Amino acid sequence: MSNYKAVFATSLIAAGACSAQTSSSDSKPNILFLFADDLAYNCIAAQGNKEVKTPNIDKLTRNGVQFVHAYNSGAWQGAVCMASRSMLMSGMQLWQAQKVSKKFNNFAKDGKMWPQRMKEQGYTTYFSGKWHTGPHKLAHQVFDHAEHVRGGMPNQTAERYTRTFEPGKTSSWLPTDKSKNGFWKGGKHWSEILADDAVGFMKMAEKDDKPFFMMCSFNAPHDPRQAPQKYQNMYPYKNISVPKSFQPLYPDDIGSNRIRDEKLAPFPRTKYSVQVNRSEYYALITHTDDQIGKILKALEKSGKADNTVIIFTADHGLSVGAHGLLGKQNQYDASVRAPWIITGPGIPKGKKINDKIYLQAAMTTALDLAGADISKDSFKSATRIIKGEDKGHDAVYGAYIDFQRMVRTDKYKLIWYPQIGVEKLFDLEKDPEEIKNLAKSPEYRAVTVKMRKKLIAKMKEMGDKKSLIDKLTKVAAK
Repeated sequence: MSNYKAVFATSLIAAGACSAQTSSSDSKPNILFLFADDLAYNCIAAQGNKEVKTPNIDKLTRNGVQFVHAYNSGAWQGAVCMASRSMLMSGMQLWQAQKVSKKFNNFAKDGKMWPQRMKEQGYTTYFSGKWHTGPHKLAHQVFDHAEHVRGGMPNQTAERYTRTFEPGKTSSWLPTDKSKNGFWKGGKHWSEILADDAVGFMKMAEKDDKPFFMMCSFNAPHDPRQAPQKYQNMYPYKNISVPKSFQPLYPDDIGSNRIRDEKLAPFPRTKYSVQVNRSEYYALITHTDDQIGKILKALEKSGKADNTVIIFTADHGLSVGAHGLLGKQNQYDASVRAPWIITGPGIPKGKKINDKIYLQAAMTTALDLAGADISKDSFKSATRIIKGEDKGHDAVYGAYIDFQRMVRTDKYKLIWYPQIGVEKLFDLEKDPEEIKNLAKSPEYRAVTVKMRKKLIAKMKEMGDKKSLIDKLTKVAAK
C-alpha cells in the first residue's frame, strides 16, 4: 500500500478529521464533485431504470458506494435548485441557509463557503457550470479557477412553452434546434463546454503539487431538454414508459400546480406528453453521462485518479409525469430524492447503503476528507457512515414555502399541506410509488398520529415557522 493510501485508509477508518488536520497536503485526497441538475434517483440505470443509458454513472456505482436514500430538504421559493445549492455551499440546513443566502457576499467575505474552506485545507479549487448561489462574480471570488459560470436556467425562446403535444403533429420546438438557444446558446452545448473546462482543469491540476477540489456543476438535465440528435434517437417516444403514479391532474392545490415547471406539458396531462418529456429527459441524461465519461477519462490521463475521491449527486429529483406533476416543487420521492455515489481510495466497491442522508452531505464528506472541522455543519459525513462511525438520519424532512411539509422514515411518509388542511400518508414498504393515501384509513390512524408528532419534532429541529408548528400541533391534538 502506498504511503498516501495508508494514511487515507487510516483516516477513513477513524473518521480522521483530527489526524488529517495535522497531515501534509500530500496525504489528502483530491475531490472531484460531479453535480447534476434535476436528476431523479430513479432515472439512472444503476438505480434499476432499464430504459435509460448511463454507463459512466453506472461505473461509478460499481466502483463505489451508493447511498440509495439521499434527499433535498426543500426550498423557500420555486427555484428549488437555488435553495439546494445554498445549503450545499453554506453547510446549513434549509431555513438557516435561507437567511445566509440573502447575504452570501458577507458569508464569502468571512471565508465560510465550501471552496474557501477547502482552500484552508491546502486545496486548489476549480469550478465550472451552474452557480445560482448569489452573483456570478462570487464564484470567481471563492474559487481559484472558475470558467463559464452559468445562471439558474438556460435562456430560451417562448416557443418552449407553446409546443405541440399531439401524436403525429410536428412541434415548432425541437430539442435539436439550435436557433431556440437554451443549452445551444453560444453554438456549443453547455454540458460539452463544462466537460472541456474540466479537461482543462485536469491539465492544470496535473502540474500542481497541491490536492484539488473540482466542482463540475451541470445545468442538465434541467429543461430545456436539448441533446444532439443521436441521443434523441436512442429514446423513441412510443418506447418510453409512463410512471405507475401517472394521473391527468394532481387533485390538490399544493402551491405549485401551475408554476413554470408544470407548464412544460398540457393540462390535463396526457400519456403522450409525458412520454415526450421523459424521452427528451433521458436523452439529455445520457448526453450528460457521456460528458462525465470525458471528465473521468481526463482524470485517468492526469495520473491523479488513484488519489481522487469522486462524489456524484444532483440538487434534487424531478417528477416528469409522476403523480400528474412535472416539476420538483413537491414532496414525492421522484422530486426530493437524488442519486448519491462516492468512489475512490478507501471506499468499498459495489456497496449500497440504505441510511437516509441529505444530498448536501457531499460538502461535509469532502471537508471531512480534507481534514476540516465539520462539527458545526448540519450534514453528515458519508465516509463516517460507511465505516460505521455514524449512521444516517432516523427521518428526513421536506418543505416547500408555506404550502408543503413532509417527514419520511424507513417505512412511512407523511405529507401535510398546511394551506388546505390535507394530509397524505404512504406505507412505503407496500407502496413505494406513493399512490395510495392512507391518512384517513382507520387501520393507519395510530401511524398518522405518530407521523404527525414526528413531523412536528422535525419542524422544530429545523427552525420552521412557529405559526405552522402551532397549526399542526392543533391538528395533532384533535
